[in-house]
Order: sequence, then C-alpha cells, then structure tokens
Amino acid sequence: MQTRSAVAPRGRVVGAMALVLTAVTALTGAAPAPATATVAAPADSVSSAEADPPVPVLSWGPCTGPQDGFECATARVPLDHRRPGGPTIALAVTRRPAADPARRTGVLLLHPGGPGNSGVDFARNSHAALPAALRDSFDVVGYDMRGVARSGQVECWDDKEYAAAVDAARAVPGPGAVHRAVRQGADFEAACRQRSGGLVPFVGTGFNARDIDLLRRALGEETLSFYGRSFGSYVGTLYAAQFPRRVRAMVLDGAYDPRLYAEVPYAYDAAQFAALDAAVGRFLDWCAGNAAVCGFGGGRPRQAFDDLKRALDANPVITASGRPATGYTLAYRLMFNINAGKEIWPYLGEALRAAQARQASFLLSPPSPASFDFLTVNTAVECADRVYPAGRLLLGALVGAHAASAPLLGPPIGLGPPTYDHNHAPACVQWQADRPSRYEGSYRAAGSAPILVLGTTGDPDTPYQDAVALAGTLENGRLLTFAAEGHTAYNRSACVSALATGYLATLTLPARGTVCADEAPPEPVGRRAAGLEVDETRDVIPVLR
Repeated sequence: MQTRSAVAPRGRVVGAMALVLTAVTALTGAAPAPATATVAAPADSVSSAEADPPVPVLSWGPCTGPQDGFECATARVPLDHRRPGGPTIALAVTRRPAADPARRTGVLLLHPGGPGNSGVDFARNSHAALPAALRDSFDVVGYDMRGVARSGQVECWDDKEYAAAVDAARAVPGPGAVHRAVRQGADFEAACRQRSGGLVPFVGTGFNARDIDLLRRALGEETLSFYGRSFGSYVGTLYAAQFPRRVRAMVLDGAYDPRLYAEVPYAYDAAQFAALDAAVGRFLDWCAGNAAVCGFGGGRPRQAFDDLKRALDANPVITASGRPATGYTLAYRLMFNINAGKEIWPYLGEALRAAQARQASFLLSPPSPASFDFLTVNTAVECADRVYPAGRLLLGALVGAHAASAPLLGPPIGLGPPTYDHNHAPACVQWQADRPSRYEGSYRAAGSAPILVLGTTGDPDTPYQDAVALAGTLENGRLLTFAAEGHTAYNRSACVSALATGYLATLTLPARGTVCADEAPPEPVGRRAAGLEVDETRDVIPVLR
C-alpha cells in the first residue's frame, strides 16, 4: 500500500504510473538512439588490424595469500580495442590446473558477474564447490575484468562521500526524493569523470568480451568453456556474439535479456523492481502463514515490515562502527539476502525480529568501503553499456513511478544514492563519458556451439523471463528451468547441477523443456554452522547441499 510520505501523493503516483506504462511501451518498440560512438561488430567481420591486437604473455607465479593450488599472472590488453597498439590495461588472472592432466579437456572460465565482483576471488573461492568432473578435467580460470579490483579499480565517490550518501538515505524517502536522486546521480557522474575519466569510457562489456578472447589466445586454447552467473551471463552473451566459433560450451546462469538490458533500460529496470518486490512479498506472505517459524510480524508481517522501516528511519540503530542503520540499511541488505532463496527465510525472519528489537542483525550492516568499490563499478559499467533516453522530466517520472510500483523496497532502492542495478538511471541518464566499449551488434551468436541458459522462476534479481528471452534470442540456446526462489540455479539444485555439469563435461544438453523442482525448503534456524554472508561483494558458487 502506498503511504502518504512515500514518493508522491496518490494522485501524482497514479499519473506517474500511467506515464511510465506509456513510455515503457514506446521504448520497448524501438531502441534509444545512442548518444556516443560505439564498437562491437562481431569479431568475424572486423578488420584484420582491429582483430589482431598483441596476444598477452602470461608469466605464471604464486598468488598472494593462501597457497591453494592457484597460480597468478597479469595480462596486458588494449585499453581501447579500436587502437590495438595503443595504451594497455593490466588484468589480474588466476588459474588452477586440471587435477587429472590425462583427462584434461581445456579451460573453464568462471565469471561472477556483478558487475564489480572479483573474478580472481570467485574462481579461488568457488573451486572446492565445483563437481570433481570439472575440477579434474578443466583448468579453472578467473580474472578481474577491467575496472574491477586488481585490474584498475574505477573510482568515483570516495569512501567518505559514499558513506555520507547511504547513511543519509531513508526507506521512506519523503518529499523531494526524486529531485535528490537526480542530483546525487549528477554528483556521482561528475566524480567518475574527475577521478576515473581516462578509464570509464572503456569499461563496457563489449571490450570486456574482447579481453576474454585475448585471454583465450594467451592460454593457448582454440575454444573456451564458460560459466557466467548474473551479469556474467551478459558477458558470456557478448563473448558468444562476437566470437561464436570460440565457444566450446557455455552456461549462462541467472540470465539477462541482452536487448532489454542494453537497448530499453527503463523497461528492464521496471521488471527488476517488480521481481525484487514480488520475491520479498512472497517471503512476507510465508511469514504470515508460518508465524511460529518466521517469528516476525505476529501474523501481519507486511505491516510490521513497513513499521520497522519507519521506526529505523526515525531512530536509527548506531552500529559498532558508529554509523547509523536506518530503514534504508534494512532494505539494502534485504535486497541482497533475499537472493539466497527459500532455505534462509527463517533466518531472515529472525534477523527482522532482531532488528525490531534493535539488536545485532545482518540486516543492519551499513555498506562498507568494500561495498563501495563494488557499487562504483556496478554503476559505471552499466552506464557504459546502456543509453537511457535523455531528459530529466522523463527520468524523474519513470524513476518515481518505478519506486511507487514496488512499495516494499522500491522507494529506498530506487530513490537512494547510486548503488545497485535498480537505481542506475539517475547517474546513467546524465552520463557524459563516451561509450566506445558499448556493444551494439546482434545477440544471436550465429554459428556458436549450443549454449545452456539457466533461469530460476522466482529470481529476485534477474527475472525468469530474461532467461526465456535469452534462450530464444540465441541461435543455439537451450533453456533449463529451476522452479524455485532465489538468484541463480547452479549448485542450488542437484538436478540443475547434474545437468549443467554433464553439459560442460560431455556437451550433452538437457532435453528441451526440462524443469528442475528440487528447491531446498526453509531451513530451521540453528542448523547452519556459520553465519549468513552479508557482504554482497563476495560472490561464490554455493556448495551443493
């Protein structure tokens, strides 16, 4: 239910919603004209000069930190792929050789998505969760994509500026919220130009995909096997689109609809808001029907959640770091933790109950400096990839309407400072950097090997219809459905894991129309040995239960 102190009075919300429906319908019919020059015709059709940049030389050595069997190297690739002989950027790369050299099939590149997650950390932290069939027969490789972590971290707001912005944000933003969001978007964009102006034009996914092919050549492989989750599915899509004959096998998990994401961004954002709010709503409805197990809300969890957001806004909890945990903090953390699926619902209930009692809760953990690094790249890459239709009036109307259409988390996430996917419009509409690294070609990947697309029906982050759309867009796409809550599917389902692993190992695809339905049920509180992960920057393939 829309409350009076949310985005706008009821009449204005209804008017804005009518405008957003009209505008999104119009935008869906035609892609916005790009404001700046772009690249990314398929590699098979580019000039020989553009197609043949120097192949990086990988000098493998020990990695810093734990000696876990991985080795590390640096790959120098062109900063601007239109100038293959020009300035370079250094990419951090890691690999762990196949455990059984006699059975070695090739390279399996893991991509964590984000954008903003470290691929080096993803590969190293996820290796043990991979089935033996993959660890034995593949060199497992990860890299930090350009602009991320060890590969030239993008800098926009500094930690003090970011902390001030998120600490001042509220779950019920109140009057003037749209104007503040637009102003903060402009401030963030200006900071990116000031502190990373020489890098941000070149962090788009079209160039990132070309980096991957240079890594393939540096590794001495004719083809690659690839697993990409969430945003990593878009990276994989663009790699296959530009280098279709270099794909041996590809699993795209928690998939993006590439056309909607890159070409009709307001419509894509609207679907993300709807998916996130629907997932939180299903959790709260479960709480209403399972009050004793959930432990939050006394049978009226939606009202209790609204009351809790307002109470924390009015009287924040001061955390051990001295920073306030507000209703915005609660919404921000729930946005990420709802991705874990139905098995953690009792833990979310317990965490909401603790927050209600003003006790320590993983839902009351303000974003950290590590989070700010992740969120900075998340915004900058998407602004490099996507061209929103120009105009502050359209921006204000659509952002306000998106927030109002998703009353549980829409106002804090949509009208807060630049952070995660849903609220990039205020910065990206005002993005002044050129976009030479933006991809504008076909997404069909014509001539590629079969590509397996994984979609989860209740995904809060990448809506299931995106996976359906991607599988239908690819010339050789095959959809595998996981009927469940949560973000991504691999290793969250024994059924999905077995089929996807079998495909990567033997190239055997699941039958068309296959649906896996072995979702883990809500897990009783106390069974978990370790606490829940609250750091959204540490993405890993889960251990199959």
